[in-house]
Amino acid sequence: MTQIGTATSSALDLTPPSLSRRMACWLYEGMLLFGVMVSSGLVYFIAAYWLTGIAPGDMNIHPLLKSGLQAISFLVLGVYFIWMWHRGQTLAMKTWRIEMVDAQGQKVSHKMAFKRYLASWLWFVPPMAASAPLHLSVIEVTILTLGWVAIWALLSRFHPQRQFWHDALAGTRLISAR
Repeated sequence: MTQIGTATSSALDLTPPSLSRRMACWLYEGMLLFGVMVSSGLVYFIAAYWLTGIAPGDMNIHPLLKSGLQAISFLVLGVYFIWMWHRGQTLAMKTWRIEMVDAQGQKVSHKMAFKRYLASWLWFVPPMAASAPLHLSVIEVTILTLGWVAIWALLSRFHPQRQFWHDALAGTRLISAR
């Protein structure tokens, strides 16, 4: 597909998608990942029950099993995102026609995708860290998290190329897919 109004048809358009489109993609990504996380959790609970005899409802009694689930979840999400970002798009990004590239518009390396994965936790770590010592209810944690997500998303308005700040930290950028 050729671009209209550019000097050459092979020039890459590094214009970021609108914030509303990126956030719609973010929400859709969460819906898609729900199935991935339920599946990996089910496998973890079955394996934990076979190995320990402890039912999933008793996980709070055994903090190591709860920590194991969190570690497996972190690993599963990491494998999914690093693999998909290295290819350029997650499933949700394909739907919303958003692509991830490096600062020069080239394919992202595994190392860069890993850096972005770690930096992307800035969407969630601050509200989780703030809520832990305050012993907030689920509703309060949800409100705090949604508020932080809104602030983090709006902070992209202050980036020179209107990128999310975790993209700036990782050296990546989101562009409209060709």
